[in-house]
Amino acid sequence: MSGAVVEGIDHSKVASWFSVHVPSSTPPFEFELIAGGHSNLTYKVVDQVGKAFVLRRPPLGHVLATAHDMAREHRIITAVGTTDVPVPPTLGVCEDLEINGAPFYVMEYVAGAVLHSDIEAELVDLPDRMRLSRQVAEVLAELHSVEPDNIGLGDLAKREDYLGRQLRRWSRQWEQSKTRELSTMEYVQGLLERKKPPQVGSTIVHGDYRLGNMLTDSSEILAVLDWELCTLGDPLADVGYLLNNWVDPDEVPAGSSAPTLAGGFASRDDLLMWYQNASGRDVSGIAYYRAFSYWRLAAIVEGVLNRYLNGAMGDQDDVDTNVFKEQVEMLAATALEVVES
Repeated sequence: MSGAVVEGIDHSKVASWFSVHVPSSTPPFEFELIAGGHSNLTYKVVDQVGKAFVLRRPPLGHVLATAHDMAREHRIITAVGTTDVPVPPTLGVCEDLEINGAPFYVMEYVAGAVLHSDIEAELVDLPDRMRLSRQVAEVLAELHSVEPDNIGLGDLAKREDYLGRQLRRWSRQWEQSKTRELSTMEYVQGLLERKKPPQVGSTIVHGDYRLGNMLTDSSEILAVLDWELCTLGDPLADVGYLLNNWVDPDEVPAGSSAPTLAGGFASRDDLLMWYQNASGRDVSGIAYYRAFSYWRLAAIVEGVLNRYLNGAMGDQDDVDTNVFKEQVEMLAATALEVVES
């Protein structure tokens, strides 16, 4: 398999870069696209002695400006790696487009389970599900306790008016990537702008914090993944997003399957209590942030749909794009229901 063609990887040039910049690696290398990524492409790299690494690069083809910034994502993970928040150790970043046609970065491979859905979550022992639930809340509170200046991320983004900035950003994203007209999106945007609460603080915001973006081992979070949406701003945005993905077994998920459908995980109220106790923040206005997160996710998923339709996500012909279209419409409708409740 060594030398096999893998879309998105210039095998010989990337292998040469590894040999120079990742001294712990031993050529030759095998590259494999890790399934499940809907945004940046993630590859497993295995060297001659069986040691594994992870390589991340942008999607193939055209992407929106400022999106999929590999150097920025590498910088964030490297900085967060100096705190008590678990992330994969970074090993290097390449911004030379001559190497692979796009920037990429490399991390150590962390062996763990990603709970993409209830199928994977069913394999977690019942007592461990509750312990893992609590750790999810407390690791998020730990991230939000980090002063960005102390780890070199104070200039990552503006700190003030987080919600206003996000509303402007994702409305632009929607306009640039929408594949059809959907009036609910514009209507919800107007409601969110009118009901916007004062910002409760300025912290590192992960932007996509959920079980499906973590490597776990029983009741332990081994690494928090997918930092491409990370910014500085209102920490309750992360909490609202987490709750939206924390689906009770008797609920229909607003989108794709949710790992907590397996049952045995903490309730949303438990998560909020643990987060509030660990962070000291008032979470009584969390409904707004949940509505905002549904609306924002609708814009994100529409971008994914757009990239699939334009062939920018690599060779994944078995993907049913109607699933993404229906998910966007359900997310927008749920955002409307929550913001008006």
